[in-house]
Amino acid sequence: MKRDLAFLGTLISLTFLSLLRSGYPQQTAEETCSMQILVPGLKGQKGDSGDIGPPGLNGEPGIPCECSQLRKAIGEMDNQVTQLTTELKFIKNAVAGVRETDNKIYLLVKEEKRYVDAQLSCQGRGGMLSMPKDETSNGLIASYITQAGLTRVFIGINDLEKEGTFVYSDRSPMQTFSKWRNGEPNNAYDEEDCVEMVASGGWNDVACHITMYFICEFDKENV
Repeated sequence: MKRDLAFLGTLISLTFLSLLRSGYPQQTAEETCSMQILVPGLKGQKGDSGDIGPPGLNGEPGIPCECSQLRKAIGEMDNQVTQLTTELKFIKNAVAGVRETDNKIYLLVKEEKRYVDAQLSCQGRGGMLSMPKDETSNGLIASYITQAGLTRVFIGINDLEKEGTFVYSDRSPMQTFSKWRNGEPNNAYDEEDCVEMVASGGWNDVACHITMYFICEFDKENV
């Protein structure tokens, strides 16, 4: 009985050792000593570009712009700026001093303009190009020119509608008063249809397309 049990134990031990050897193979000496050193190679050439992908999805619609109202507002602001600029120029000129009689106020505008543009400038300020209709107003305008250190200015007299028939800028006809210099008006070169006053107070017909300073006239009751 004891001999059988000893034989059985030996058999079990041999079986266990056999299983250990078959499940965990031994490494060779060459395998345990081998080592790989990886060195990066040179950079290769750039490859071809890939195909273009499909278009993306459409985005959400934007908020509609009230552009017409915006343009209108900007236009109104531009007009206001232009008007303020014009009024500022007028104030600067006015600060320099005006001349007046019992019924009229005269303002020298130091902006070189053609006759028609000068007339429009005065009208835009609520007046007219100055119209010396008597000796008093003519002398006042002449002294204004002299004190300003000028030699001549446009005044509101012309014969644009009918050659030789001079009228004032308010279209009223000239009466008996005039201050034409000797030999004037002469319509030189057949193009002198507007009138200037020189510092002495004399009048001279000149071309309307030339530019010079001018004097505006205002009714006191309208100022």
